[in-house]
Amino acid sequence: MAKRTFSSLEAFLIFLLVMMTAITVALLTLLFVTSGTIENNKDSGNHGSSTTQGPTTTQTSSSTQAPEPPPFQNFSGYYIGVGRADCTGQVSDINLMGYGKSGQNARGLLTRLYSRAFILMDPDGSNRMAFVSVELCMISQRLRLEVLKRLQSKYGSLYRRDNVILSGTHTHSGPAGFFQYTLYILASEGFSNRTFQYFVSGIVKSIEIAHTNLKPGKVFINKGNVANVQINRSPSSYLQNPPSERARYSSNTDKEMLLLKMVDLNGKDLGLISWFAIHPVSMNNSNHLVNSDNMGYAAYLFEQEKNRGYLPGQGPFVAGFASSNLGDVSPNILGPHCTNTGESCDNEKSTCPVGGPSMCMASGPGQDIFDSTQIIGRIIYQRAKELHDSASQEVTGPVLAAHQWVNMTDVSVLLNDTYAVKTCKPALGYSFAAGTIDGVSGLNITQGTTEGDLFWDTIRDQLLGRPSEEIIECHKPKPILLHTGELTKPHPWHPDIVDVQIVTLGSLAIAAIPGEFTTMSGRRFREAVKKEFESYGMKDMTVVISGLCNVYTHYITTYEEYQAQRYEAASTIYGPHTLSAYIQLFRDLAKAIATDTVANMSSGPEPPFFKNLIATLIPNIADRTPIGRHFGDVLQPAKPEYRVGEVVEVIFVGANPKNSAENQTHETFLTVEKYEDSTADWQILYNDASWETRFYWHKGTLGLSNATIEWHIPDTAQPGIYRIRYFGHNRKQELLKPAVILAFEGISSPFEVLTT
Repeated sequence: MAKRTFSSLEAFLIFLLVMMTAITVALLTLLFVTSGTIENNKDSGNHGSSTTQGPTTTQTSSSTQAPEPPPFQNFSGYYIGVGRADCTGQVSDINLMGYGKSGQNARGLLTRLYSRAFILMDPDGSNRMAFVSVELCMISQRLRLEVLKRLQSKYGSLYRRDNVILSGTHTHSGPAGFFQYTLYILASEGFSNRTFQYFVSGIVKSIEIAHTNLKPGKVFINKGNVANVQINRSPSSYLQNPPSERARYSSNTDKEMLLLKMVDLNGKDLGLISWFAIHPVSMNNSNHLVNSDNMGYAAYLFEQEKNRGYLPGQGPFVAGFASSNLGDVSPNILGPHCTNTGESCDNEKSTCPVGGPSMCMASGPGQDIFDSTQIIGRIIYQRAKELHDSASQEVTGPVLAAHQWVNMTDVSVLLNDTYAVKTCKPALGYSFAAGTIDGVSGLNITQGTTEGDLFWDTIRDQLLGRPSEEIIECHKPKPILLHTGELTKPHPWHPDIVDVQIVTLGSLAIAAIPGEFTTMSGRRFREAVKKEFESYGMKDMTVVISGLCNVYTHYITTYEEYQAQRYEAASTIYGPHTLSAYIQLFRDLAKAIATDTVANMSSGPEPPFFKNLIATLIPNIADRTPIGRHFGDVLQPAKPEYRVGEVVEVIFVGANPKNSAENQTHETFLTVEKYEDSTADWQILYNDASWETRFYWHKGTLGLSNATIEWHIPDTAQPGIYRIRYFGHNRKQELLKPAVILAFEGISSPFEVLTT
């Protein structure tokens, strides 16, 4: 075992952490050990349909199948429908999902989060697909099951588990709390039904809008490289791959963007989907504002360009910027440096001579995280615009789909004719706890740890029990920190049942990956699936990896990268042969599609749907105002005048923004309005989905709070008289009566914007 020494202060803090963890785990186990009831999602056995059983919801809808679009004669192409809907969730009293940093809770909003749906249907209406790019860190299994349940209730068998792909953009600045497996719930600090229902409703609404908007059109495909936005954050792991393999590629990241352009039969733009490999972590773990990060900014710019005259989040054109094999790809292109000395820490352990791994952080090209987000996002948008405008290769051919549920803990993989290996029960290695150069953990654990530590092993064994020899042996050389596959209270800590899915659109195959492929994993995967299609007669297929789909299972490295045990390898939860297993499973799907034998495939074991999840420990309390004040009153007014480039800041008497997520009756927390002499009225120019505005919530004591609204005046602002409005909801609680949510608003004094 590797030995480590601790300072007195560090030892004391660790002791406090251990005691708090022990108490928390014990209480949660006592509270929820008897609540492990599950509902299996029944399937008829027909691979073409799904009848998932989910939780009781307040949504009511008809079970009759919605009518098909009217037949359209003499056209080649597809019926195309696009839709966008808000899925922001609560922006306070909830952790942000992605970094796993305690205390990184939401305290306001930089941009709204959206679900963007794209439906493509054969001209005769025989087959269709729905691809949904959602501005969340990932898609949880619970989220997908509930979405499918609602779609089945409204549309019958039109939208099913085989032809609906839900993909997270992987922003690390969205709300957590929408999971059912214990590890993710603990990282979220509880399950938030408020946010979960908000997400489900937004995703379903985006699909409903796309379904309603179906019209004949055409799809064009284009590809091109995007420069100066990526680095490989584990280059030493990448170098573990065979030199002959690496020699085939010019870079240790995938720079190619693949884009689908959608137009109607008159050539009018309807929308686009692009796939590109980059982590949306330009906003680092110091951020507390909900936002969609660099890929969201690219989508924002494209939609603002196409939907001129509309506010952000509105307008007919929909731009989806989806994730791909981003596992080891960072947008923080200046690379890792020691924050205390400035020297490079681009080494195998990502550690600094002074301060250790917690000082080694990568940074983006901007002056701050907001600037870096916009620089990276703008480059991605500009390249997407070039590819969109020049797209001329039409996509034709049938829409086909294949899906299976697979027990990923028990997949036998044939490496050759005589040698087989197996996947493992889930487990996380030591380097998982180190974090990455995009977001360090602060613990005294480094990336590339290949031996356990007696101190941490002892704590784990006392709190959770010792890992079995079977799981230790299966995961070698990973030193196991958390044997999640053997932890089942109050519910399993990681999923066993995982979705594998391919949808083809003519010569394009979209592979829905339930996790994060590294660069080389993605390359091997695409090549293997493409060859499988070719061997059964489907030539010249383009395979695109859509990441973070349907259920989250962390990372997937190559076998060689796994040996180095940096963060991505330590987070490859099903063991060293995970990639080989996925390649085998997706080759089976490709073969079934190519040979028209999808109907003969088993649907696989049904995933569970757990009840009585660990709820957030943050209580709902009544909002209060200072004596003599009302909700929405101005505490700090705007100055009389500002110039372009300055920041307007107004502070209001506020209320907890999560009340608005529960109420869902308004679309924004703020507006920036300009007085128009011609109409003698105020015109809304910006809302809380605008990147020029920021909404901060400052939590006080005993229900008191303030709301700060900033408007960063852009160069394009016209001179004139402006004002800022604040919209909120307060929770009112009277003795022995149920709480009620009441709307309020506040208005700043008018101020003038000067351009010179």
